[in-house]
Amino acid sequence: MSQSHPVIAVTGSSGAGTSTVKKAFEHIFQREKVSAAVIEGDSFHSLNRVEFKAAMAVAEEQGNGFFSHFGPEANDFCALEALFKSYGETGTGKRRYYLHNDDEAIFHSERMGLSQVRTGGQFTPWEDLESGTDLLFYEGLHGLVKGDGYDVAQHVDLGIGVVPIVNLEWIQKIHRDGVERGYSQDVIVDTILRRMPDYVNHITPQFSETDINFQRVSTVDTSNPFIAREIPTPDESFVVIRFKEPKKFNVDFGYLQMMIHDSFMSRRNTIVVPGGKMGLAMEIIFEPIIHALIKG
Repeated sequence: MSQSHPVIAVTGSSGAGTSTVKKAFEHIFQREKVSAAVIEGDSFHSLNRVEFKAAMAVAEEQGNGFFSHFGPEANDFCALEALFKSYGETGTGKRRYYLHNDDEAIFHSERMGLSQVRTGGQFTPWEDLESGTDLLFYEGLHGLVKGDGYDVAQHVDLGIGVVPIVNLEWIQKIHRDGVERGYSQDVIVDTILRRMPDYVNHITPQFSETDINFQRVSTVDTSNPFIAREIPTPDESFVVIRFKEPKKFNVDFGYLQMMIHDSFMSRRNTIVVPGGKMGLAMEIIFEPIIHALIKG
């Protein structure tokens, strides 16, 4: 934890919708002129695309059909913890980028002046974070992960979980991987099954460490996510927002209910808002917290 150099971590599974939170923070950063060092969770995978496929094949030969990007075998959690610790203490650290496609590879190769252009599925070289930033902002799978020999969560000043109900999460993943990335449904389902043990052991425990969780709950039938033709719209859902310790951030639930139409309290630390108001709720909630972190 750091008062001088705060660390914000947004964590959620693949297809959970962490990008929505990232956009809300981008709006706040731009509006309030906050300089953030942005970290992408994929950059702390320990294997590039070719290496991961080879390691997965070896694991299957050894009878392990559950090797996945969700687990410690395919990630460098110690390096992630070291970055959070370094930034919290000194405001410095190193990062790299995972190149999802060739366009990203060309952009970063040109930006860094690399003599050998990278290709999709590789990493950029490690580089120093820009100096003089106000805070570090992480978005990815493992922002608050804890385990044998690593504890990333202990260095996070504001932890945020994005956790749709699991069937909705799968619908979003199936739609994204199928429509946007061209994967067949068989491949997507195989990935979901392969990741399940790591999902249970390394993803879901983080949501007990987060300060605030956003859980989207649909109001339409999602009982069989594998035959869903489209993602439920924001207006077909509610968002359950749970604060672990409301006093920690001086949460004013009365003010939130006044500002967010049709919201209501379901528990003493939980407010429910219409799905279409999720972005608005995030900006209203996070802006004063960011001011307090930077002021502190």
